[in-house]
Amino acid sequence: MTGPIELADPLLTANQIQSRVRSLADDINGTFANSGRRLSVIVVLKGACFFAIDLLRHLTLDVQVDFLRASSYLGAGSTGEVRLLYDITMAIAGTDVLLVEDIVDTGLTATWLRRHLAGRSPASVHLVTLLDKPSGRRVDVNIDWSGFTIPDEFVVGYGLDYDEAFRNLPGVYVAREVQE
Repeated sequence: MTGPIELADPLLTANQIQSRVRSLADDINGTFANSGRRLSVIVVLKGACFFAIDLLRHLTLDVQVDFLRASSYLGAGSTGEVRLLYDITMAIAGTDVLLVEDIVDTGLTATWLRRHLAGRSPASVHLVTLLDKPSGRRVDVNIDWSGFTIPDEFVVGYGLDYDEAFRNLPGVYVAREVQE
């Protein structure tokens, strides 16, 4: 996409998202409840911040939170190369890590970040994503928890953007180029 876009009806409403976020948090709470280790929640900026905040509100575990920023996208397309723009600053050695993504599409960024974080000696590294778009996969990626599987569409809202616009929408919308 290079020009103006229009939004279709919501692919996912705010209520659908919130219900699924609570369910994911329940599953994550159950998985780590008896680990005896702190959960290091690593949020991938900027897109996953909305999802992460809502998810964190429902986690009942001992957590610490940090952020990183990585990208393999330019505009609406993948470059195929992952760039780390901002790294975590807290120690994660010996903790269980929960990497929080907004969307797993090609799998390149999620796979790269899992390897990157594993190099810091955590007890484990797990991945939760709000959206999974398997039709875009270039590499296999192990997703521990996924909110929704979506079709091969470009989506915005609830943290996802098109050139920094539309992140603040409460739902997830399919975005299409305006046809003239």
